Amino acid sequence: MEISRDEVAHLADLARIDLSDAELEHLAPQLSVILESVASIKEAAADEIPPTSHALPLTNVFRDDVVTPGLTAEQALAMAPASEEQRFSVPRILGEEA
Repeated sequence: MEISRDEVAHLADLARIDLSDAELEHLAPQLSVILESVASIKEAAADEIPPTSHALPLTNVFRDDVVTPGLTAEQALAMAPASEEQRFSVPRILGEEA
């Protein structure tokens, strides 16, 4: 499938891409090669082969979501350098205006 320089210019205009004359001359043959490659893949696709998203079947490898007890506030704060009202206490980094 051959794509002309004028067609590339029209597509660039639709996409709001500003291309120079040299870029148009350079891109036209490249886009033709891309379109030919896509067309050859379409020819190779057989009707008896179902479309797939992966070459091999996938299975879920995630473990079951099991609820387990978490840390209590006291356990979480046990090694903290400072705590206040069951929260980590850290130095203020923003002023009052924030």
